[in-house]
Amino acid sequence: MSQPAAGSALEPVVDFEGVSKWYGNVIGLNKLTVQVPPGITGLLGPNGAGKSTFLQLATGQLKPSQGRVTVLGQRAWNNPELNRRIGLCPEQDAFYEGMSGREFVTFCARLSGMGPAQARQAAEQTLDRMGLATQMNRAIRGYSKGMRQRTKLAQALVHDPEVLFLDEPLTGTDPVVRHELVQIIVRIAAEGKAILISSHVLYEVQSITSNIVLVNRGRLVAEGDIRQIRDLIDTHPHRIILKSTQGRNLAARLVREDDVVGVEIRQTDGALLVETHAPDLFYQRLAEIALDPATPIDEVYSDDDSLEAVFKYLVNT
Repeated sequence: MSQPAAGSALEPVVDFEGVSKWYGNVIGLNKLTVQVPPGITGLLGPNGAGKSTFLQLATGQLKPSQGRVTVLGQRAWNNPELNRRIGLCPEQDAFYEGMSGREFVTFCARLSGMGPAQARQAAEQTLDRMGLATQMNRAIRGYSKGMRQRTKLAQALVHDPEVLFLDEPLTGTDPVVRHELVQIIVRIAAEGKAILISSHVLYEVQSITSNIVLVNRGRLVAEGDIRQIRDLIDTHPHRIILKSTQGRNLAARLVREDDVVGVEIRQTDGALLVETHAPDLFYQRLAEIALDPATPIDEVYSDDDSLEAVFKYLVNT
């Protein structure tokens, strides 16, 4: 009998079997067993849950202390051949700031084994797909947050990988850029690539996929369809942080919404702390609100406390 092709519906794209990773006395992952299917999967958990360790193990940057990690049916650790089949968009920026976007992505393409002409062509085509055709010759140091995120996506995609790992790709972006990045990610998945996207914000991932893996303190908490845990999430007021140069105008706009149960202007930095019982509806409105000159939004992210409460509930039941 022939074996199924790597990444097919008959086998997982990523397979963790009894995987632990510790750093001295600190445990990053603890006996984690989980399989990630083809398509888009959200890797969810509060900060410090083990998501970055998971991605570093899956992309061969770390060797497991215990257990087995395979990607596309191959061992992840110490496997240069597998590196040509996967792409990683890291959370932290790691650019050569004096390079242009085209130079940087071309350099990354060369690292994957392409020749000079092929790398240059692939870089230009990928940056064009990311909406950076008119900006690719500018120095990266002058790029906005959204442009930097698009450039990181481009370097992860330039060698046409089969599996894409995205580490908190939406963090720190404004609602308009966030919407654009989501559309790009969905389009990439529609082209047949498997995607594992890490986030600590459930509602970010929900706009991209319904299949999720929940981790907390290095352990698997839950996995499957997001609708299976929606009722748990919605029993807790969802707290969202918004940063704006017109904070008072934005607060006045938000308190008029029926789903908003509270708005507080933080004394420390002037950011708005918003509580809502209908986060889906709230997030849907943000792009429209942000486009209003009277209520600009520079940054939006979810406070960890509400998600922590759900994890505590799940762990204790």
